[in-house]
Amino acid sequence: MKINCIVIEDEPLAIKKIEDFIMQVSYLNLLSSFDSALDALCFLKQHSVDLIFLDIRMKSLSGIQLLEAMKQKPKVIITSAYSEYALKGYELEVSDYLLKPFPFDRFLKAVEKVYNEWQMEQKPSAPGFIFVKTEYRIEKVVLKDILYIQGMKDYLQIHCTDKKIMTLQSFKHILQALPEKEFVRVHNSYVVALSQIDSVERNRIYMGDAIIPISTGYKEVLQERLKGYSL
Repeated sequence: MKINCIVIEDEPLAIKKIEDFIMQVSYLNLLSSFDSALDALCFLKQHSVDLIFLDIRMKSLSGIQLLEAMKQKPKVIITSAYSEYALKGYELEVSDYLLKPFPFDRFLKAVEKVYNEWQMEQKPSAPGFIFVKTEYRIEKVVLKDILYIQGMKDYLQIHCTDKKIMTLQSFKHILQALPEKEFVRVHNSYVVALSQIDSVERNRIYMGDAIIPISTGYKEVLQERLKGYSL
């Protein structure tokens, strides 16, 4: 799939440069270019656009005013010769801010960022549960109820807020079914839910009444994951 994009820019040479850059990126599909933000706004009301390359200073309606007028915005990369609008642009949640004149490699870096975000958004959201085989039945396990998973020889014991479930599975298999952002392996015998951690002290995780060991091989991975939630 390609990212459908438009260019909104009132300088003909700048339009040509961005169009040429777009043509060099295989996953970008240029729908149209506009030298007026008002004309672009009319187009956006009738067409689905994934990405806008947007100038700031334009006649009648500025790029900032256009963003403020849009209730639902696609991804936006600002292309401007003026750095003083960068903070306002990021307040309006633009994906990147390209300061003119920008080379192709800087342009590519910006669109790669957008492409990665866009790909993630295209993926169907993971369900909030998994099914595991236990004894003679298949049991539903709600992900938000999982505290941690403990390896016990050939079995895994899933510790939930209200029950424990034994299942004949490997860590490799169950980790493929769990959302990577929500669970992390901290030991050869333990996987924990990040949201359920009460505290971490030295080589131990405290989770309610449970104390989970952290092995040396997984300590750095856990620290990196915790950084994403630290102030």
